[in-house]
Amino acid sequence: MSTCMENTDWDFVLQFVSEPFEMEFSHVPERPAAERTHSAVPMQVPTPPDSFTSSPVDPPAEEEDTLVSVSTTFFPGAHIHSHPPDLVLLSSDSVFFYVHARALLGVSENNFGGLLPQSSKAMAGQLGPVLVVSESSTILNIVLHAVYDMACSHYSPSFESLATALSALTDYGVSLKRHVGPSTALHSLLLSHAPLYPLELYTLAASHDLYDLAVPTSSHLLSFSLASLTDEMVDRIGAIYLKRLFFLHFGRADALKRLLLPPPHPHAPTNDCDFTEQKRLTRAWALASAYLAWDARPDLSTNAIESALAPLGDQLSCELCRKALRDRLKTLIIQWSAVKRTI
Repeated sequence: MSTCMENTDWDFVLQFVSEPFEMEFSHVPERPAAERTHSAVPMQVPTPPDSFTSSPVDPPAEEEDTLVSVSTTFFPGAHIHSHPPDLVLLSSDSVFFYVHARALLGVSENNFGGLLPQSSKAMAGQLGPVLVVSESSTILNIVLHAVYDMACSHYSPSFESLATALSALTDYGVSLKRHVGPSTALHSLLLSHAPLYPLELYTLAASHDLYDLAVPTSSHLLSFSLASLTDEMVDRIGAIYLKRLFFLHFGRADALKRLLLPPPHPHAPTNDCDFTEQKRLTRAWALASAYLAWDARPDLSTNAIESALAPLGDQLSCELCRKALRDRLKTLIIQWSAVKRTI
């Protein structure tokens, strides 16, 4: 019974498809593509084959844009050594430095922080492995310039970077007294920061016992108030260099007081100016010099001395007394200029 019904139903359905479809749809206007895509009758189409098997795959964008940063000074073709580089250092910010193992071992007392073997013969003629270091490219660049005794001033490193580089050189077993000596480029570069960072540079020199760097730097500390030193600064400077700085300040102040003490030399009595009259100049000199000595500063300029004492001549009527004052002031300025300005 069910089979008969199914056949009857299919006959009823198939009578509608026995007519040609073209005749019926020829009178129906074609809908726009936007309307056809939103058909209410879902259609199932076969899944297309995997196109990766027959079509080439484009490389990812990340691989196309991959860049390798190499030092502009220490690159493979740089002519900084008689031999080609045999070692690569990679900084913490992923910059490659092509260097020479024999150059690093020649200046290091600890195999460059234990990174290198004791002999460079194992690396001779071939490029060794890439060694990753903890320093950034800025710090490593300063370190390597010091090792190769090259100037890095054209990179304009900051004072903080230079200070960090000195610590890194110490960690790598490089002698600072040899590579930051008075005749080195790094010494000159550090000293160029003395006008802006006098205390910081003096502290840095003291902490590494760089006497030749501390001496010229100390002249920029004559105006510094020793009372403003903090405990941390004192600890970093250390007792020896702190004592030298104190002695510099106190010594110049005492020297100024001694130089101010003698009054102008009296001249022979004349009809217009006897010894009694000349005492006026002596008293005026004593008052003016006491004013300068009361607040004796290590950085007192010769212009300040001249400005304080030269006007005394305006109150004198005797030309010999004026000449004695000028001579005494000239001698004082020469003597004060000769007082030691460094530790």
